[in-house]
Amino acid sequence: MAKRTLRTLIGATLLAAAGLVQAQDVRTVAITQIVEHPALDAVYQGVKDELAAQGFKEGENLKVMHESAQGNSAIASQIARKFVGDSPDVIVAIATPSAQTVAAAARNVPVIFSAVTDPVGAKLVPALEASGTNISGVSDMLPIDKHLDMLLRVMPDAKRIGTVYNPGEANAVSLVNLLEERLAARDLELVKAAATKT
Repeated sequence: MAKRTLRTLIGATLLAAAGLVQAQDVRTVAITQIVEHPALDAVYQGVKDELAAQGFKEGENLKVMHESAQGNSAIASQIARKFVGDSPDVIVAIATPSAQTVAAAARNVPVIFSAVTDPVGAKLVPALEASGTNISGVSDMLPIDKHLDMLLRVMPDAKRIGTVYNPGEANAVSLVNLLEERLAARDLELVKAAATKT
């Protein structure tokens, strides 16, 4: 569902850009991701696949710029500023840190985010409804209640659940807060361990 939604958003953004900019035959899509990782790489490939399915072919009517920040937030900021300066038709930001840096830099370029668990908590959009801004995207929020149901089927006598998370990462904090709330409703305790470094 999220992949389909992301593809629809990107396709619609490019088609809108094509309608607004008649003189330009080649559409430019800038894609930034915080780090190479199989899940994030799959989003990148999915974007390219859907663009191809919508008739956008690299080297013909599509130019794709792709950069990875190699896990470094300073590099992510540099990439965001570079892409904004290049004025692409759309910037696709994969993962929260990349989306946050692009959102901070881009005012007049459409931004599509993906692999963001809590776009409201990450301050990308004011609400999950259409914001009327240049930023849109899809959330990959986990179905916490289903996970807890499965956990309790496997371990019905569980009383305390542990989690390791990065308190400096907005998605992790949102998930831990949600997990703590849902566990409390089931009379379970959450034991948190903060990990700020690999």
